[in-house]
Amino acid sequence: MSYCLSHRGIEHVVLERSDVANSWRTERWDSLRLLTPNWQSRLPGLAYEGDDPDGFMTVPEVIEFVDHYADVISAPIQTRTTVTSVCCAGDGYQVDTDRGTWKCRAIVVASGACNVASVPAIASSAPSSIAMVTPLDYRNPDQLKEGGVLVVGASATGTQLADEIHRSGRPVTLAVGEHVRMPRVYRGRDIQWWMDAAGVLDEHYDQVDDIKRARNVPSPQLAGSPGRSTLDLNALTGIGVKLIGRLAGIKNRKGQFSGSLRNNCALADLKMNRLLNTIDEWVSENGLDNEVSPPHRFAATTVEKSPPLDLDLSNGQIQTIVWATGFHPDYSWLGVPVLDRKGEIRHEGGVVDSPGMYLMGMTFLRRRKSSFIHGAGDDARDLSDHLTSYLANTISNADSILQAGANK
Repeated sequence: MSYCLSHRGIEHVVLERSDVANSWRTERWDSLRLLTPNWQSRLPGLAYEGDDPDGFMTVPEVIEFVDHYADVISAPIQTRTTVTSVCCAGDGYQVDTDRGTWKCRAIVVASGACNVASVPAIASSAPSSIAMVTPLDYRNPDQLKEGGVLVVGASATGTQLADEIHRSGRPVTLAVGEHVRMPRVYRGRDIQWWMDAAGVLDEHYDQVDDIKRARNVPSPQLAGSPGRSTLDLNALTGIGVKLIGRLAGIKNRKGQFSGSLRNNCALADLKMNRLLNTIDEWVSENGLDNEVSPPHRFAATTVEKSPPLDLDLSNGQIQTIVWATGFHPDYSWLGVPVLDRKGEIRHEGGVVDSPGMYLMGMTFLRRRKSSFIHGAGDDARDLSDHLTSYLANTISNADSILQAGANK
C-alpha cells in the first residue's frame, strides 16, 4: 500500500510497533517456510530475484525479503511506534501512539490477521499436568516435554507441526475437523502454479456465494519443503501419526471427539478432486494436454473404521497439547465503531464501514489470493485507487461548501 500511495503522490506514514517484519522475527517456528513458491513472492515494484524460483523461503529469507522491499520503495516507516488507539476526529482520524499523536484524513488498517492464537474455551478443562502451547509460542520440538502430543487442528499449521513433532520421537495424535486437502505437485507443476494460471487465485470476493464462509475456510494442507512433498493426512499416517476426530470437549479429564472424521476426510477428498477437475479443464481448453503429465487422482484419505471418540488425558500418554486452532486479529486499540458481533471489521472488499478507513492483509479480502504475498499487490492497487478518489472527493466537497459559504 505504501508503494501505491507514493506512486499516487499521497503523503503518508507507516507505523510499525517494532522492527520491519516483526511477526516473522518473533512469532514463527524455526523450520517454517512459505507455502508459496519463490516466484510468487512479488510485490509492486519488486519481484523475486534469486536463483531458486521453485523453492520456498525460510523465515530468515522472508525477513530479508520484506526488509529489502522496504528499502527498495523507500517506505516512510516509523518503527518502534505502538498504536494505542484510533478514533474519529472531525472528517478524519486521530491515531495515538506511545511516541505521540497523529491526525489523518484516511487510515489503512494493516495490522494482520494472526495477532492472537484462537484457543477454545475447553482448554481450561485440560488436566493441569498437560503442557499447552500455541503456534505463536512454538519454536521447535526441543521445547516440548518428552511423551505424547495431541495436536488440535489439521490445517497447514497443524499438519506441519504434527509432522515435525512426530519425527522428533514424540508420538502425535492429530485431532481433525474440517480441512482443505491439496497436493503440492500435480501434473508436474506446483499446485500454486495451476491455481494461478487457471484464475482460481484471482476469484473476486463478490463472485462467491458466501463470502463470510469463504473467509473462514481453513488454510490448505500445504507445506513448503526442498523436496516439494505433499503433506496431507495420508502422509502423516504413513509415518505413524494417529488421526482422531474434531475435539468437541474435555470432561472428567477425558478428551471427547466428534465422530465426523470419516465424513470430513471424504469431503476434503471431494473438494480436492473438484479443484483438480478445474485444472484439467483449463489444461484442455488451452491445448496443453500434450505438454504436461496426464491427469490422475490421489488415493482417498485412509481412516480407520471406528476412530476412537475419547482419549484419556490423565494417564500420562499425552504430555502436551498444541492448539493449532487458528488465529484472530487484535483490534483492542480500535475505537472506531466498525466491529461486528464477532469482533471483525465490517468491510466491503477492504473498504471499511467508516469513510476513509481501509483494511489490508485479510483472508479473501478482495481475492482468493489476498492473504498471500503476491495477493497484496492487486489489493493495494484497488484500495489505493478508492482511497485516492475518496480524498479527491472530500477535498472537492470541502471546496464546494467553502464556495457556497462565500456566495452567501
